[in-house]
Amino acid sequence: MIYFTSYANQKFTILNSHGVFIRKEQVESAVDTPEQRGKIGKYLTSEKDGVKVVYQKENGIKKIITFYPIN
Repeated sequence: MIYFTSYANQKFTILNSHGVFIRKEQVESAVDTPEQRGKIGKYLTSEKDGVKVVYQKENGIKKIITFYPIN
């Protein structure tokens, strides 16, 4: 299961206001089937199709902290 924090949900609007459009499905796909994985401190990262996602796993739930476009 994937859970979006309130900030992660707000991030869609923030990016849209800057002309960057990322769909929820893209974020979920980056977490479920990433092209690259990594770690930043205590958080996990995954990348796919120009999107990087920062998340953590808690009791089998992938909790999305934030995400952003990458080149």
